[in-house]
Amino acid sequence: MEIDKSLIDAVIKQVVQNLSENPSACQDAACCAESKIPGVFQDMDSAIAAAEKAQAEYMECGMADRKRFVQAIRDVILNQSNLEYISKLAVDETGMGCYESKLVKNRTAAELTPGVEDLTTAALTGDDGLTTIEYSPYGVIGAITPTTNPTETIICNSIGMLAAGNSVVFSPHPRAKKVTLDTIHMINCALEEAGAPKNLVVTVENPSIENTNKMMEHPKVRMLVCTGGPAIVKKVLSSGKKAIGAGPGNPPVVVDETADIEQAAKDIVNGCSFDNNLPCIAEKEVIAVDSIADFLLFNMKKNGAYQIDDPAIIQKLIDLVVTEKNGPKTDFVGKSAQYILKQIGIEVGSDVRIITMDVPKEHPFVQIELMMPILPVVRVPDVDTAIDVAVEVEHGNRHSAMMHSKNIDKLTKMAKKIQTTIFVKNGPSYAGIGVGGEGYTTFTIAGPTGEGLTSAKSFARVRRCVLVKGLSVR
Repeated sequence: MEIDKSLIDAVIKQVVQNLSENPSACQDAACCAESKIPGVFQDMDSAIAAAEKAQAEYMECGMADRKRFVQAIRDVILNQSNLEYISKLAVDETGMGCYESKLVKNRTAAELTPGVEDLTTAALTGDDGLTTIEYSPYGVIGAITPTTNPTETIICNSIGMLAAGNSVVFSPHPRAKKVTLDTIHMINCALEEAGAPKNLVVTVENPSIENTNKMMEHPKVRMLVCTGGPAIVKKVLSSGKKAIGAGPGNPPVVVDETADIEQAAKDIVNGCSFDNNLPCIAEKEVIAVDSIADFLLFNMKKNGAYQIDDPAIIQKLIDLVVTEKNGPKTDFVGKSAQYILKQIGIEVGSDVRIITMDVPKEHPFVQIELMMPILPVVRVPDVDTAIDVAVEVEHGNRHSAMMHSKNIDKLTKMAKKIQTTIFVKNGPSYAGIGVGGEGYTTFTIAGPTGEGLTSAKSFARVRRCVLVKGLSVR
């Protein structure tokens, strides 16, 4: 879809003006004077203190209030001007992803993240009375958000954490500072207008490792939620607090001889190219049965793949995007296929969406999660070998995997062997988070700690309330 740049610039200019004159319809002048941006504090101690006070007040609110406040978050994000503004700013500030995909992701996070309806109650009755099992808040949650999905993570976590009765202190990635602060600004003003306690969603003016460490160590922060790379997830999990870790993935996609190859090729290119491959769920390598591999590549090229066959050019690409320590070079994470190819002297049109090549399973493009629209294809003799290779190259992250097949037995075999949190069959990867597939959305997918696709109940304690010898009426 072609976007009129002048129209986008005009929208952003108007939104910025609206925010400065009347920030997201916030009418509380005292709030805006107290901290220049509602919910944003100069230091982490102040932010946490404000969140603790807000959560204590929040405990006096009922479930109908929580539902209303969650709807206020949805409404302010789904305001078209706000939606376009944060989507465009996320790309401009981080240099990652693409505007059209950010629009989809932000809208989906606002629309499909579960709210209070996720907090179901169980009841047990008998001769000894009545027991109810319910979800209650932790208190103040500290949440670390990534540069890859800065606004989407804030939206889905704010909805889920507030639905569960908590307040949240965000520690965002410094490279996504402005878009994070602006999104939190919008959310806070919408909450205040809806009558919520002030400072339920807060952060600091200057995100940093130091501030993140303070948040993790602060005694008033009762739970930590980290959406990020393996190093920060490991640190959160060793904090001694209740922690949810949404770590890395390296999602494989298996294609066997029974698949609808033309549809599989289209789905694979669509999934891999979505937001320039930034989502951790996105297809990172293809494992194809040899008998259909050529036809699959042919159809991938029809749908926007650029195939590189020359080993020397493939090596140039490795040198360009892979570090000496076998990691992705940050400068190319989330960049378009067109941009990456240009750096090695290959000019292509905007119709090229991903880069592909035939390689063995040991190749760095297969082994490393690049988060770029570079999609290697590994040929194998049969589907059983394909499944084994997929399990191997996923590296036990248990994050996401895809398979294109009409063989129910083989689909079942792969599902059992790979044990990923998300397993998409005969569709693009993003179907696993509710974009074109059934189910709710989240951008905090906790493979390491087992919560899976987090929702409001992930951010709540399970409590048992027992009434002895009463209210059993059977």
